[in-house]
Amino acid sequence: RLSSVYLSNTNHEENQPAHLTLKDASVPVRVNLAKYAGPEARFCPAGVYEFGTKADGREGLTINAQNCVHCKTWDIKDPTQNIVWVTPE
Repeated sequence: RLSSVYLSNTNHEENQPAHLTLKDASVPVRVNLAKYAGPEARFCPAGVYEFGTKADGREGLTINAQNCVHCKTWDIKDPTQNIVWVTPE
């Protein structure tokens, strides 16, 4: 099975700055995970957002921006509008 990233023909440079950031890094766990069961982990067709345990032992959201297919689903689906898009270079 081919991945969404491969089929989209989207390419990111290895050292390219992430084009997806968070306004407030605490919101995904404190609000979205607690209240909405973490929709970020489900709405992205390319699996960009993953909840898991961080190095400090706390739960957090990891953004795998290199997998992004630039569909901007987060703009519609993020209940707190906490994800910020920065135009890729």
